[in-house]
Amino acid sequence: MFEKISTNNCLLAIIVRKNFCKPGINFFTPNEFSQQLAYMSHPAGKVIQPHVHKRVPREVHYTQETLFIRKGKLQVDFYSNNQKYCKSRILEAGDVILLIKGGHGFKVLEDLEMFEVKQGPYAGDDDKIKFIPA
Repeated sequence: MFEKISTNNCLLAIIVRKNFCKPGINFFTPNEFSQQLAYMSHPAGKVIQPHVHKRVPREVHYTQETLFIRKGKLQVDFYSNNQKYCKSRILEAGDVILLIKGGHGFKVLEDLEMFEVKQGPYAGDDDKIKFIPA
């Protein structure tokens, strides 16, 4: 239902499959991550009190991305921080992935629609180092 992708004790990603289901609020990430990923399931009639978020200074050192697969299939190739291939996983419609550390590449296996969420502002080419896998 969810999987942690790691290499050499370094957490690269968390995949939450479309069939994950657990009542309440379930966080997959520790508090110190700059991007938090949680699943929420509440019964009809549940009230979440209105609120605003306080201004809280945060320091982000690396971009983390969350992808929501809406349609199709996507192969995700995972690489260590030193750009060595580790493993691959296939994501399908309804799956969610948080890309935490290391490198990643993608191959679209079926026509794809997805959403991406990451910290901003986005720095374009200054935000990443592209490489050719060995």
